[in-house]
Amino acid sequence: MSEAHSHRRQALRDRLREQDLDAMLVTDLLNIRYLTGFTGSNAALVVHAADEPGAESRTVFCTDGRYLTQAEHQVPDLERVIDRASDVALAERIGSAPEQHRCVGFESHHVTVDRRDVLADAAGDVELVRAPGHVEQLRLVKDEFEIEALRMACAAADRALADLIEHGGLRPGRTELEVARELEARMRDHGAAGPSFETIVAAGPNSAVPHHRPSDAVLAPGDFVKMDFGALVDGYHSDMTRTVVLGKPADWQREVYELVRTSQAAGRAAVRVDTDVRAVDTAARKVIEDAGYGEHFLHGLGHGVGLEIHEAPTLSQRGDGRICAGMAVTVEPGVYLAGRGGVRIEDTLVVRPSTPELLTLTTKELVAV
Repeated sequence: MSEAHSHRRQALRDRLREQDLDAMLVTDLLNIRYLTGFTGSNAALVVHAADEPGAESRTVFCTDGRYLTQAEHQVPDLERVIDRASDVALAERIGSAPEQHRCVGFESHHVTVDRRDVLADAAGDVELVRAPGHVEQLRLVKDEFEIEALRMACAAADRALADLIEHGGLRPGRTELEVARELEARMRDHGAAGPSFETIVAAGPNSAVPHHRPSDAVLAPGDFVKMDFGALVDGYHSDMTRTVVLGKPADWQREVYELVRTSQAAGRAAVRVDTDVRAVDTAARKVIEDAGYGEHFLHGLGHGVGLEIHEAPTLSQRGDGRICAGMAVTVEPGVYLAGRGGVRIEDTLVVRPSTPELLTLTTKELVAV
């Protein structure tokens, strides 16, 4: 992975040169992980615009003594500094060589005003410039190392749900909490470090609440059971929602389910390179609106996913930007009928030059258990 991290740092350097920045002080831990592979809880990184791959003499990583051995293993290709106040230590280093660091960007969207003042004092005569979102813009498009991690995370979630159903984990008499805990345990059994987020299991009328938290509510015959869950593998998150019925579906359940399934297929079909994110949302939303259920689709269509469970881009009417090859996004329309039940179907997929690669492979046919 060191080669992949080196390529990512070089891509950041290209952006810095475009912005006439000599260097970037990176303090967000997820961005540091993306650029170096480091997974500890305290670190900072200076990426120098003038460095080149294989000759990163001015690019410096800093962490504290707790992570000395870990940093040697995870960040073998950069100079390493050990200091508890990692961001301040690197700001002081920047300030000690003003001829190399006339203008340095910092992650103003992650740094408090008070901390910025501390860093500015440490940097001395070097100008610290607000430079939000540079690394996040790189993270929009996943490389093949990231996509493989996402693929494994999605596979762990798929297999966990298959096991849950096969072994009778979805049955009347169990509580939502019991199902959620078993689903999370089974994801770990299939290689996940843990769940991507708090698993949603919502039965009966609770399935009409988009982000219902699992409770002691008991699953009953005839219930919709909506499960929104994901696995965490190598720091990358999967995200999937499936809705099943306990027993024979009623006619209204079949109707609503088929509507959401059709909408979800339309949304996936619209995920194409250079498509406006709002147009993707519209493609799925129109199906539901045309059927007279528009007021029951209560959220945006989807979002990016990666080192965070919710990343750019946002697929909604308030989103901004266009779809690019290599983005990893979710498509998750829903219809929620208060007091009766709701359906959401969600997949994680990767945008490819032609057809998107579907990473969550569990059937989207209505499953009755």
